[in-house]
Amino acid sequence: MVPPPFVRRLVCTPVLFILTLLVLLLFPVVWLFGVVFGRERKRAVRFLWFALAWGTRESVAVAECGWLWCTGRGHDLRHYDVIRRYVAGLYAVAERRLGLRVEDEGSWDGAGEDRPLIVLSRHAGPGDALILVHHLLSGYGRRPRVVMKAELQLDPCIDIAAGRTPNVFVKHGGAAERIGRLAEGLGPRDALLIFPEGGNFSPERRRRAIRRLARHRRRREAVRAERMRHLMPPRPGGVLAAIDAAPGADVVFVAHVGLDQMASVGDIWRRVPLTEPVRARWWRIPTEDVPQGREARINWLYAQWERADAWISANRISR
Repeated sequence: MVPPPFVRRLVCTPVLFILTLLVLLLFPVVWLFGVVFGRERKRAVRFLWFALAWGTRESVAVAECGWLWCTGRGHDLRHYDVIRRYVAGLYAVAERRLGLRVEDEGSWDGAGEDRPLIVLSRHAGPGDALILVHHLLSGYGRRPRVVMKAELQLDPCIDIAAGRTPNVFVKHGGAAERIGRLAEGLGPRDALLIFPEGGNFSPERRRRAIRRLARHRRRREAVRAERMRHLMPPRPGGVLAAIDAAPGADVVFVAHVGLDQMASVGDIWRRVPLTEPVRARWWRIPTEDVPQGREARINWLYAQWERADAWISANRISR
């Protein structure tokens, strides 16, 4: 259970500053060991650099949010600038220290650039949400509205900055109505980002999702989900609510590979620095081509998810 806002402000924010100071104090010692000794210790230095950047940039972002609040601009759109600088800074450090490289196929801009977007992305591996938000903010000049798990409110920057811009923090189930409200009033430079799988991919979560479809007598969807090896079946409730609430929005689908094989801390440790690029494929469907009717839209959503699974199968890097 996520504690109330005043508890998060009193506890999580000081913890952020303390941990950042601790990393800063440890850095010279770890750096020295990394320079003198072997590969594994140099890998530790990479992670410490990133942790230091994360802590300092997050602390600065929280301080900026505090200044905006003190000057009476607690819900000002300037918070998007705070988020953009924070995410772009982390992205740059991940490039330098962790070997992150992103290769893009397709585009979500082009015809209809003045239309709002509903972005539906695969969710697999560490940092994919950060990469997407960075591309939306810095690459395409969009203002993201993100559907996030409630537990992310324990992160002070996400809690404060994202809490002051249009976003939704959801718990398990019952999120469709809130997602629909979030989609209302999407402007021409807005983009609603949803991860229809409902969580980070894992084989066990995939199996549970397929069993849930079978229990609810959605046998056709269960069969189609069984055929998709790299994705969990999409949960249509929030997606359909968003499309209904923003009938003028185009829909963008995003598939990616390169982070999906880092499912545990051990996987992340072994694969950093990244030797292969993160490859992303997205395609945009104009609102005129989105079918009408609930069942037709569910069938269409699964068809797009099958397209994503086929692309992942063709581009996935074997272990």
